[in-house]
Amino acid sequence: MSRIAVVTGAGSGVGRASALHLLKAGWSVALAGRRRDALDETVGMAGDAAARTLVVPTDVGDPHAVTALFAAVKAKWGRCDFLFNNAGGNVRAGPIEDLAYEDWARVVQINLTGSFLCAQAAFRMMKEQSPQGGRIVNNGSISAHVPRPDSVAYTSTKHAVTGLTKVLALDGRKYDIVSGQIDIGNAATPMTDRMTGGVKQADGTVKVEPRMDVNHVAEAIVMMAGLPLESNIQFLTIAASKMPWIARG
Repeated sequence: MSRIAVVTGAGSGVGRASALHLLKAGWSVALAGRRRDALDETVGMAGDAAARTLVVPTDVGDPHAVTALFAAVKAKWGRCDFLFNNAGGNVRAGPIEDLAYEDWARVVQINLTGSFLCAQAAFRMMKEQSPQGGRIVNNGSISAHVPRPDSVAYTSTKHAVTGLTKVLALDGRKYDIVSGQIDIGNAATPMTDRMTGGVKQADGTVKVEPRMDVNHVAEAIVMMAGLPLESNIQFLTIAASKMPWIARG
C-alpha cells in the first residue's frame, strides 16, 4: 500500500512542488489549501498519479477545518504517515511600530496556530493508528534563524515553529512519531518574486537576491519523508547558495 502524506499549502510554491514530488515517489497525498481551484490545478499536473490524491480545501488556522481535513484522510486511507506543515502567510514589510494588530494576529494564526493545529491532528492520528508512528516536517524558513528588517510578525512565528518542532520531536518519541524542520531560503516561487526587484538588507540598502529552483526543496522533502522512523533529520537548511543569509549580509 502507498504511504500517506498530507501537504498543507499545496496549491502553489513549495507545497505544490513537494506534493508533486511525493506523488512521483509513490506516495498518496492529501492536498490542503484555502483555494480549491489552486489545489485542482496541482492535481492536474500530477498525470497518472492524480488517482492517488485527495483534495481538501482547508484554512489551517480554523480548528474545525483542520479536524475535517484529517477526518477525510482517515476515511479515505485509514492512516497518515507524513505531514508537511507548509502553509504560511506574511504581511508587507514595515516598522514594528506601524504593524496593525489585525495583521500580527493573522500571521500568528496561519504560521503558528495553523502549524500547531495540523501537527496536533496528525500526532493524534499517528499515535492511534497501527502500525503506530509517522513523521511531521515543519516549514521553518531562514527566518527561523535570523530576521529580515521590518519582519517582526513573520520572524516571531518562524522562531516559534522551531519550538514546536522540538517539542513534537521530544513528545513523539514513545509513539514513533518523529519531527523535523526544513528551513528554506529564496526558493523561486511567487512568494519570492519580489527578490528579483530588490529587497531591503540589514544595512538599509536594497539589493536583488539570488533564488533557487523550488524543485530542489521538493527533493529534500521527499528525502526527509522517506527515512525510516528510526532516523530523523532534525533541521535541514536549503537555500540559494549566494543569498545573503549568514548574518543577513
